[in-house]
Amino acid sequence: MARFFVDPDDVHGDTVTVTGEEAHHISTVLRLGPGDIITLLDGKGSLYQCRIEEKSSGIVQCRVLEALPAGGEPPLRVVLLQGIAKGDRMDMVIQKGTELGASVFVPVHCRRSVVRLDAAKGAARRERWQRIAAGAAKQCRRALVPDVYEPVTWENALGLIPPGAPAFLPWEEESGRSLKQELQCRPAPAEAYIIIGPEGGLEPDEVDEARHRGVVPVSLGPRILRTETAGLAVISMVLYQWGDLGESLYGS
Repeated sequence: MARFFVDPDDVHGDTVTVTGEEAHHISTVLRLGPGDIITLLDGKGSLYQCRIEEKSSGIVQCRVLEALPAGGEPPLRVVLLQGIAKGDRMDMVIQKGTELGASVFVPVHCRRSVVRLDAAKGAARRERWQRIAAGAAKQCRRALVPDVYEPVTWENALGLIPPGAPAFLPWEEESGRSLKQELQCRPAPAEAYIIIGPEGGLEPDEVDEARHRGVVPVSLGPRILRTETAGLAVISMVLYQWGDLGESLYGS
């Protein structure tokens, strides 16, 4: 059954109004109309089985047949603080990270970052990344659309990490601690933070600043991963150990 995201403010009791790109997709692309059954999600955890009542230019009116918890979300909130990557690499991180189960993406200006976005470009890029996250959430049947922040500085990124929250920074110079060891020796938390440097890597003083904030530098093994690969690898490892990746669809 076709699934579409709507704004929670567009849900009014037993009626839902679909507008914008989703209304266009329903009416023009899929050619659905009155009587057809669709699934609507509000991006906040609720799912609505609906029947299309009527449609007009840019608007689809639906009647709620059943409201349910949407499900499909990992038990662990994963926040990825990603050094901004060049070209379409950030697009891939947002898309695939959403599919894996990340909850928040924070693009970060690091000292070696090649890409520098001013306020206007950062806002425009954030809108693009948010659309990518929404499309990926729909495709992989997630209940929530991850939040994508506007780009922040390295210092502000570190300030987003609550004291005591598990936070890991893969670093090629780290040899004493592995991510595998850190995940196995800790109980599963409610949320975890992952910090990934840009193409040129992080400077030692940036790593020191992170360490002083309680972030744990870790090794991912003997191979050096690209920036767009490292974050996705760590999301997978964290959600396999502490989340629901690899679990049976039907439970144990």
